[in-house]
Amino acid sequence: MIKAKIIMLADMESFYASVEIVKNPSLREKPVAVCGDPEKRQGIVLAANKQAKAYGIKTGMLARDCVRLCPDITLVRPHMQNYIDMSLKITKIFETFTDRVFPYTIDEQFLDMSGCEGLFGSAEEMAKLVIKKVWGETGINCRIGIGENLLQAKMACDRFAKKNRQGFFRLSHRNYTELTWPLPVRDLFGVGARMERNFFNIGIRTIGDSALFPKEEITRRWGVSGEVLWFNANGIDYATVETPTVGKNSCKSVGHSITLPRDYSYKKEIEVVLLEITEEVCRRARTLGKAGRVVNLYCQGADFNSTAGGFSRQVKMFEATAITLDVYSYVLKLFYTYWDRRPIRKLGLSLSGLVDSDKIQLSLVEEKEKKLALSKTMDSIRHRYGLTSLFRLSSLAQGGLLFERASKIGGHEA
Repeated sequence: MIKAKIIMLADMESFYASVEIVKNPSLREKPVAVCGDPEKRQGIVLAANKQAKAYGIKTGMLARDCVRLCPDITLVRPHMQNYIDMSLKITKIFETFTDRVFPYTIDEQFLDMSGCEGLFGSAEEMAKLVIKKVWGETGINCRIGIGENLLQAKMACDRFAKKNRQGFFRLSHRNYTELTWPLPVRDLFGVGARMERNFFNIGIRTIGDSALFPKEEITRRWGVSGEVLWFNANGIDYATVETPTVGKNSCKSVGHSITLPRDYSYKKEIEVVLLEITEEVCRRARTLGKAGRVVNLYCQGADFNSTAGGFSRQVKMFEATAITLDVYSYVLKLFYTYWDRRPIRKLGLSLSGLVDSDKIQLSLVEEKEKKLALSKTMDSIRHRYGLTSLFRLSSLAQGGLLFERASKIGGHEA
């Protein structure tokens, strides 16, 4: 009989806000939200502690609305480098328990604790030790979901551990059905607002409904994504915790997204940002020696509702390329085909279907080799002297964000 694995997902509570409170202990027990520009009360909430959440403040909310709900709230400017440093420190703590640690996001990490029972005790005892050590060495509260696979650990963390006073919860094949099937289908990992509506249209209201729905029918309607959701509903996940490798051969796509500092409504402003994002994505592809065949454009509405101004669409290009203006023409076509002319707040772009750039067929008419060589020269200058050392004139136009982004990490202050 094969022994079940012990997989944990460790989630840092209100991570950005918690790091700011550790840095400034006088904020502890006070409502705190991390957002764009506290002085101007602009930007959106990136994180809020539990005291702020008690007033109804949520991630994605506008800063000015936070003040309206809670006049005594402390708004803190984000400091991305501090969050990265703290995340790396927490990874080191996890590695004192197991060498099988996989950072999922900046504030979530998977740990494979299988076989560690002889050292640290039962799964629940191990969770207590991890939570205690993270708190003792960082001052950050950690919640842990325990499962037999990554999906169960994620569901245990998001749906149970975060609401559990102990801070941890365990799911397995024995209790997964009993505990998760009664939950609304929106609580299933991977189900967003649009998929929830799709499920509602065919009578699926709960996770159990989706689990019992014929897998073949869900797959027929929504392809691989539907099949994955069916597996999720049944608590099945074949993925393993592995240390990620980064390299030219392991990369399957490159992308970049940005949350805009305000609502963008005018097409000229949006076009400027789209060109800047396209430039960054193509630069990353060229750095890897890759070119992409498929362009995916993601747009989110001003109220962060995918039904208002939002879409995610892709198009296959005539040939693989990493030349900015070639890709940009497809980006504009996608945008104007699917944008409903409502204000937007977030844009994202990715290139997939990557191939080695040295395998692209050259054209005497278009002089692709010269275009690519020029692009790589520009990349080299920017790498040596900074992003703003060489830029397109459009970045000086209304709406351009290049100079603001150049001084930040991940879209936020260092």
